[in-house]
Amino acid sequence: MAVASFVLGLLGLLVMNLFLGPFAIVLAAVALWRGTTRRGRALLGLGLGVADLVVLVTLMQVNHTVSWSF
Repeated sequence: MAVASFVLGLLGLLVMNLFLGPFAIVLAAVALWRGTTRRGRALLGLGLGVADLVVLVTLMQVNHTVSWSF
C-alpha cells in the first residue's frame, strides 16, 4: 500500500489529481496505521497526495474552473 500510495501520488501531480490525491492519502494513512516496513514511501505518498490537492486548488484559483490543463 505504501508503494501504491507513492505511485498514485506521483501520477496525481500530472493527471486526475482530484481523484488520485485523496486516494494516495488514504492508502498512505492505512499503510502507516498498519505499521508498514516502507515508512518512507508511505510518507512520500502522503506528501504527494497533499501536493496533488494543493496543485489542484492553485490551478483552480488561476483558471477559475474545476478542470485545468497545462
